Amino acid sequence: MSLESVAVTGGTGNLGPTVVAHLRASGYTVTNCSRHSESSLADHDYRVSALDPGDLTAALSAVDADAVVHLGAISTPTNDPGHRVFESNVQSTYVVLEVAAALGIERVVVASSMSAIGGSFEPDPARIDFLPVDETHRATPSNPYGLGKYVAEQTAAGFVRRDDAPETVASLRFPWMPSEEEARRAFAEADRSLSGLRDAGHFHTARNTLFAYLGREDAARLVRRALDADFAGHEVFWAAAADTSTTVESAALASEVYPGAETRGPLSGHDALVSTEKAKRLLGWEPTWSWRDRRA
Repeated sequence: MSLESVAVTGGTGNLGPTVVAHLRASGYTVTNCSRHSESSLADHDYRVSALDPGDLTAALSAVDADAVVHLGAISTPTNDPGHRVFESNVQSTYVVLEVAAALGIERVVVASSMSAIGGSFEPDPARIDFLPVDETHRATPSNPYGLGKYVAEQTAAGFVRRDDAPETVASLRFPWMPSEEEARRAFAEADRSLSGLRDAGHFHTARNTLFAYLGREDAARLVRRALDADFAGHEVFWAAAADTSTTVESAALASEVYPGAETRGPLSGHDALVSTEKAKRLLGWEPTWSWRDRRA
């Protein structure tokens, strides 16, 4: 089908403005649906919560949306009660899918997270079975954010079994997506050795996120490719830069930081510990931006 009108929930969040701008530059008419802020980048702007099916239905109907990009959820579990974080991830995903089905919208892209497998915000070390990690890796989340992202993926997988479900639903497992300024401060100007990460108190987080990151422009391109995809049903895709966020070579990372993990593919130089081969194969997407390009 031909896509013209795309609604973005959370279009004013961390990633939202980049996605809105990229989709507009690609020729789409873009509507922001956000609870708190207004977007100066979108063609249309509605103050709508993705948890409210009535308001969301009204907004998407008004702009005759052909597709929905769902970014509107709580992005970190550190500032809200656990049940609110879980609700934000799970119920909003269900509402978006339900409204899309009711309106006959065939394409939905949902922002998931590497937290879905039990990484990121877990208090204990993530359980990593093999490297590079891909979509077949087991999921063992325990915290409200990770559980919410995992259940949201399962919700999408179950929803597409319905006769009235959207034709295509993509769940994108994003890592941290710093701005270029954030990447400069956190990566290029910092000691990214393992000892440096330990001294700075960042080692646990880096380990649990597989030393992964992703440039926002690359993330926006992935969203667009997922909108244009020709697969049917629900698919999960890992998203990450082609390299790690550390100066330690990846083979050394695997042996020192993940000694029990099976190495299933070659790890050369600073190759990412996350495989994006599925996104390349089904969506034609590859990451291009690296923090090393901006290193002083």
